Amino acid sequence: MHALVATVVHHPEDARILHRQIRALLDAGHTVTYVAPFRERGVTPWPELSVVDVPRAAGRRRLRALRAARAALAEHAPQADVLLFHDPELLLALPRNRPVTIWDVHEDAAAALLTKPWLPKALRRPLGPVVRGFERRAERRMHLLLAEEGYRDRFERSHPVVPNTTYVPERPARRPGTDRVVYLGHLSTARGARELVELGRILQPHGVKVEVIGAADGATKPLLRAAQQEGAVHWYGFVPNDQALRMVSGALAGISLLHDTPNYRHSMPTKVIEYMAHGLPVITSPTPVAARLVNGRPEGDSGLVVPYNDAAAAADAVLRLRSDPPLRNRLATTGHAIARSEFHWPTQAVQFVQQLEEWVQAAQGSQAEGAGVRLPHQATGPAGTPQRTPRPFPLVGPATSER
Repeated sequence: MHALVATVVHHPEDARILHRQIRALLDAGHTVTYVAPFRERGVTPWPELSVVDVPRAAGRRRLRALRAARAALAEHAPQADVLLFHDPELLLALPRNRPVTIWDVHEDAAAALLTKPWLPKALRRPLGPVVRGFERRAERRMHLLLAEEGYRDRFERSHPVVPNTTYVPERPARRPGTDRVVYLGHLSTARGARELVELGRILQPHGVKVEVIGAADGATKPLLRAAQQEGAVHWYGFVPNDQALRMVSGALAGISLLHDTPNYRHSMPTKVIEYMAHGLPVITSPTPVAARLVNGRPEGDSGLVVPYNDAAAAADAVLRLRSDPPLRNRLATTGHAIARSEFHWPTQAVQFVQQLEEWVQAAQGSQAEGAGVRLPHQATGPAGTPQRTPRPFPLVGPATSER
């Protein structure tokens, strides 16, 4: 099977796209052509991939990227068995002549508009129904994969869920430390960037560093640069996920201070699962799914929940964990066990690949029946690609998308 994978919004090394889904396709013996903004992001593609470089869509600068994506998809779609795209914007760039087409729905696009700083406030709510209309039309024209169970209510039909899980090592590389806390993921005001900066200021006299790993939106970059200069936070910018997760290991706690916005109320922050996977206690704001995971499990707690928009409460939680090693280690051990048993990506990887193969096989079967041809049972992949023993999944590896 030959998969054509496309994004103009996400980083080419986005963990959901590259390190989970594309890696799973390659390990199953399939071939992949990847359309993404490699040059603008300074990324060297994997040698196993055929790649097409396109401009990046960011803020209000999207038209050039969509034109390039339309041309790239029109050129490469006829040679592919399946087209998997990751941005709602690409609904406007799909070619007429295309194979089985799948939209991987990463977020609640209409709800996400409410927190986009580049979009005028007067347009954010009125555009929501327009986006919902695009979604309803899309599900009648193509297959959908959902990243969250909570996205099901937005659609009329039932669609498979490929959750944002992660690679969970058999055991954490290090136990939680005492002198630093970490945030891993994209940064914006709604994702708690201001609270992270204030947290760093509060913890600085206590000798606890706040390390921030991830790219930031345009409105947040000046805040983080200023905080970096004053020593309130250590901001590393975007770091490839395999490296970022090694940096996370051994921290005192992992931080997730998402705001109470519609887009986060039914979503699991992938960063929370990643912290658990790598043996870190979690400190999270009370977004419902995250709060139920860290405080509502029969196995026990894996973290502490603090109020929204309250850096002082988050700092108190950090200092409590530092002063209580048994609590810190118990939360870390419980979190890792939960992550290993329920959120280990290779389980979902098999289901993800099988779902794509089934859709492609069904389309090929329909085409053959329409031509009066019966397809024989194939021991190879659905597009004639030989099956092979997959390479082992890394036990410590890249994990997340936007978190």
